[in-house]
Formats: sequence, structure tokens, C-alpha cells
Amino acid sequence: MKYFDYAASCPLDREAAEVYIQAASSYYGNASSLHDAGDRANGLLAYSREQMAGFIGVSKDGIYFTGSGSEGNYLAIQALLTGRKKKGKHIISGMAEHSSVSNTIEKLRQAGWDITLLPFHEDGRIDLEDFQNAIREDTVLASIQHTNPEIGTLQPIEEIGKLCRENQILLHSDCVQSFGKVDMSPIAPFVDSLTVSGHKFYGPKGVGAVYLNPEVRWDPYVPGTSHEHGFRAGTVNVPGIAAMAVAAEKAVRGLEENKKQFRLLREMFLTSLEPIREMCTVYRADLPSTIGMRIPGLEGQLIMNEANRYGFAISTGSACQVSMQAPSKTMVALGVEGKTAKEFIRITLGRETQPEDVRELGKTLVKIARENRY
Repeated sequence: MKYFDYAASCPLDREAAEVYIQAASSYYGNASSLHDAGDRANGLLAYSREQMAGFIGVSKDGIYFTGSGSEGNYLAIQALLTGRKKKGKHIISGMAEHSSVSNTIEKLRQAGWDITLLPFHEDGRIDLEDFQNAIREDTVLASIQHTNPEIGTLQPIEEIGKLCRENQILLHSDCVQSFGKVDMSPIAPFVDSLTVSGHKFYGPKGVGAVYLNPEVRWDPYVPGTSHEHGFRAGTVNVPGIAAMAVAAEKAVRGLEENKKQFRLLREMFLTSLEPIREMCTVYRADLPSTIGMRIPGLEGQLIMNEANRYGFAISTGSACQVSMQAPSKTMVALGVEGKTAKEFIRITLGRETQPEDVRELGKTLVKIARENRY
């Protein structure tokens, strides 16, 4: 199977796996325990916290470890709502947010919060004027994803963050798809919280991190929670966190080299689509590793199944959405509706992706299109 679904999950990095085994074998104490074994585990946890803070470009006092990016999004939003700067019950978010954010926002709507969801401009970004016009006197929170997971566009978080600061609005950003692919330090000063997830950058599944601005005075979601200074319940996964930090270091160190390689692979893929290129819609992307596209007249589900039959793993969108067989939220945010929205497929590249596999995938998609459409 040739794998082209790295935005859904990456294989575990070998060095990260070795660190996981070593930490699980030698640092097995509960990091909250007061004996020496617990102290050793807590020391490794503190070191990993400092590392992750450095990779993001924030204070280690704002880093909290979680069990996933989804949990991080949920808890970060809840924390910011307890620490809001003014009275109000209005939240701004995007139409194409990850389900962990959109489901949280919907739950808040049902609880009486007023929600404004913003569409994408044709370039795949939220229009700053739309965001500014959505701001009200009672707006207390905005949650805007940094990188779209389906077409790979980056939102203008710095500019949105400035607008939020001017209007006493706290800003959360889901950075699960961007960490390890772009430098976090430019946006970090402009958000009040952000999330990352280990398995998106070759770390283990079941571990993530949240940055929560230390200046925000928040309350624990579950009163009496002691782990991670009250941010979440449950014994901290020290081996997973240590392994994630190793994977993060490699991702950040190789960021520019990987982007250069992904640009070359992307161009190879698009060239291989030449026989049907004029008929396809390929969406612009800031991340060269993400290729979102449509082949007119063919549902994405059909293309995905056929590609799988030929030995290629691709996707019809975000992994937390595809099982629902609903139109891509990104397509809806772009104003693409009905059957056309269901034509969407996503191809994502990783460190293991080989040029010959990229060319072979392109030829296979041409074959699928000709067999089923042309």
C-alpha cells in the first residue's frame, strides 16, 4: 500500500519509538507521586515541557499535555471561556473547523451561546473584513484553525490576533495540522491558546499539547483536577510525551528541507495529471504537502475506493469527518455545494513519499477518471 494520507496520521518515528520504550521502562513512575520514581518521571516531564515550549516559541509555564489534539481543543476553549476578559456570550469561529472544535462550538450554541461562523474567501482564507464585521460588543472568544487540513491554506492568525487584542477577545487556534510544517513562533504571540497532536508529526498517538497563555486566569473544567495543574484529569503519559518531544524536534529541524521536497513532489504529481489536468480543480495551498482537488463528475468516495483497490491510500477529507460521508466542510465554506462538494479528495505527502509513487498515483487517478467518467 502506497500511503498518501499523512494529514490523518503519520507512522511513528524510529527514534521517537526508542525513546518511548526507554521512558516506559526506566521512567515508569507516576509523575505526580512524591517518591524517587515519581520524581524521575516528573523530571523527564519537565524537560519535555521545556522542549515543546521552545519549539512553539512560548513560555513553558503555558504548556499542558493532553491525550489528543481533539481533547486539547475542547479543554482550551472551555478554559478560555472561564478566563474571558469581559462579559458576553458571543463566539466567532470558521465554517471549516475540525470536528473537535465545531462540535464544541455547537454544544455551546445549544447551551445558549451566540455563534457566528465565517466562510472562506475564494483563496481558502477567512476574509479579515468579514472577521472584523462579525465582532460585537459581547464577543468574548474566537476559534480559528491555523491550517486547513483539507486544502492546506494558512489563516491570517497574526492579523486576526491583533483584532482580537484590540477588542478584548480571547483567541484559540487549532494548530494540529501546522505544527512541524510551519514555524509557530510568528503566530504564538497573537493567540491565547493553541493545540498540537503528536501523531501528526511522527510522534505517538494518544498524546498532544496545549499552549495556554499564562496571563489568562482560567478555571479547571473538572473541579478538583490535579494533573497538569488542573487542566485535565488522568495520569500523565510521560513516555508518550517524551517520544512526542523527540518527534517534534526532528520535525522542526527538518522543516525547510521537507517543504522544499514537498514542493518538488507536488509539481511531479500535478504534471502526472496532465491528461486530465484542465478538467480537475486543484485548490491552492500554503502547505505543499497537502493537495486538495476535485475530478468533476466523480464522487470522492468512489475515487478513494478505486485508489485503494490499486494500492494507494488517499482520503476524502479530514479523518474525523469522512466516516460521516458528508460533504467536505472546506468545500461548503468555499461555497461548493451539493454533489460537487462530494467530489473532493485529499492527497497528503510525508517524509517517506517517493517520486515514483507520486507519479504512479497521478497515472492511477487518470486511469480511474477515464474508466469511470471520460
